[in-house]
Amino acid sequence: MSTDRGIVVIPTYNEAENIELILDRVRGSVPSLDVLVVDDRSPDGTGDIADKVAAHDKQIQVLHRTGKSGLGTAYLAGFAWALDRGYDVMIEMDADGSHLPEQLPRLLDAVTDADLVLGSRWVPGGRVVNWPKRREFLSRGANIYARLALGLPINDATGGFRAFRRETLEGIDLGSVRSQGYCFQVDLARRTIEAGFHVAEVPITFVERVYGESKMTGLIVREALWRVSRWGVEHRAEQLHRLAGRRRTRVKAP
Repeated sequence: MSTDRGIVVIPTYNEAENIELILDRVRGSVPSLDVLVVDDRSPDGTGDIADKVAAHDKQIQVLHRTGKSGLGTAYLAGFAWALDRGYDVMIEMDADGSHLPEQLPRLLDAVTDADLVLGSRWVPGGRVVNWPKRREFLSRGANIYARLALGLPINDATGGFRAFRRETLEGIDLGSVRSQGYCFQVDLARRTIEAGFHVAEVPITFVERVYGESKMTGLIVREALWRVSRWGVEHRAEQLHRLAGRRRTRVKAP
């Protein structure tokens, strides 16, 4: 397992039923990891609960934002906070229990030899538990579409259980990221690959939440479809541009 200084970034919005348990499980699974809860002023008091837990555990910090601004900006705020404080590894994880804290060691083992590690549901050994077939179909279809449209050599670009090395986040221009929702995950994965960093996938078990409501909405799905399609057009245009350049070079060669 990596001995680098690591932190788990957990965005929250209305996760009062889950947050205390998930924090306890993270701290119990890998005691060396710090935790940053990024709360978007949850009306159900999630941020207050996180504050109470943090008051008794100095390895837990809470970043309070002014309102609900989306998953992408929450992670960007958390990454900026962690980068400013010198962390070497930053881990994304949901607060709802769908990502098992007990599998954190898998990501930490793999990140010693990779720049980004994806916890993947769609590689051998990965699986989902208690998901309706329509959700599985949507996730598999979205990943196939992203792989074909963007030429991504990965199987689970939409998953949110992943570990970044510091150098990776510093090398992918986070300041220009505008994506939200689940396409934020695709965006960071494609940026990492295009920048030449090494991406690894490890199998995980994804469990449907027991408490609270899913944040998946039709708006999130539409944003992901629109952005991935636009990136796909840009990706193909760049490929054609490079191909045309190589052809011109061959024609000019003596």
